[in-house]
Amino acid sequence: MTSETVQGGPLSNSEVEQLRQLLKRYLSHELDQWEDWKTETPYGPAYVVLTRSLPPEAQPELFQNL
Repeated sequence: MTSETVQGGPLSNSEVEQLRQLLKRYLSHELDQWEDWKTETPYGPAYVVLTRSLPPEAQPELFQNL
């Protein structure tokens, strides 16, 4: 899906669950060390950082399990 084909509106519960499952699969099979993503949104750019290491000064207990 490209930014031009993004459909409007919030995700349904089933779409959120599908996103979770696909992300878990991606992290298990595709992520090597890190990925840095950027996408445009109606509110400006959004940045996503996926990493196998805990960010500096981050507390592991603050992260939600997928």
